[in-house]
Amino acid sequence: MKLKHIFLIFFCLTLAACQSSTITTEVSPGDLVDDQSVSEEQVDLYVFAAASMTETMTEIAELYKAQNPNVNVIFTFDSSGTLKTQIQEGAVADIFISAAQKQMNQLEVGNEANTEGLDFVKSETRINLVENKVVLVVPARNPAGVSVFADMTKEDVKKIALGNQDVPVGQYSEELLKNLGIWEEIQPKITFGSNVKEVTTWVSSGSVDCGIVYSTDAFSAGLEVVDTATNELIKTPIIYPAAVLKTSSHPEIALDFLSFLHSDEAKTILQKVGFAIP
Repeated sequence: MKLKHIFLIFFCLTLAACQSSTITTEVSPGDLVDDQSVSEEQVDLYVFAAASMTETMTEIAELYKAQNPNVNVIFTFDSSGTLKTQIQEGAVADIFISAAQKQMNQLEVGNEANTEGLDFVKSETRINLVENKVVLVVPARNPAGVSVFADMTKEDVKKIALGNQDVPVGQYSEELLKNLGIWEEIQPKITFGSNVKEVTTWVSSGSVDCGIVYSTDAFSAGLEVVDTATNELIKTPIIYPAAVLKTSSHPEIALDFLSFLHSDEAKTILQKVGFAIP
């Protein structure tokens, strides 16, 4: 009988131990860690953008970062032709913003301008982001007395800065000057820049007597604008297309950033420097 009692006591103790190991503590929602305090995965978003968008895109990215702290927007600013070449050669890029339709068209499958059979653009994401203007700018005090595009032929004008043929602003400049009938005449005076920022720098420093840039670059650099190209001189609309690329490692985040460019906050920044919203 004593042995039976000992066994019963041992059994009860074992059962109590088993029950205590399965006890859980009920946690109320207030005790949980706030979702916002859990650090999200950090993402690098690579945006290839035309050099003429340097200031505006940088400012817009800061606003986006404030709302999306886990996204680090990394820009490559250059001429659209250079960016297009880098993309097709395998550069890491999520978004492409070109200063002309041509370079975007060359990367989009099924487009007539795409003679190389390239397939980089997610066509369903492509938008016309902004529109720009082409202007004639002069250095401080305008020593050559330039007031209109036709003044480029004047004897006092010794050096003219233009973008080269790979740069959209250079292509627009050539169209303008050919329509004006002075393209061939001014050839000996022209110094070609690899992108619009280089042209802007030469004018700002007084290294040239005048130059042709976008109105937004003239604004950002504080340059004096003496003439603006009309639709008769440049018949090609100066539209900046933007799109998510098929090579993107983060297409959903890329599309979100592209959508943010259409927000009121972003539009305010773009319009402030002279971009028009199509």
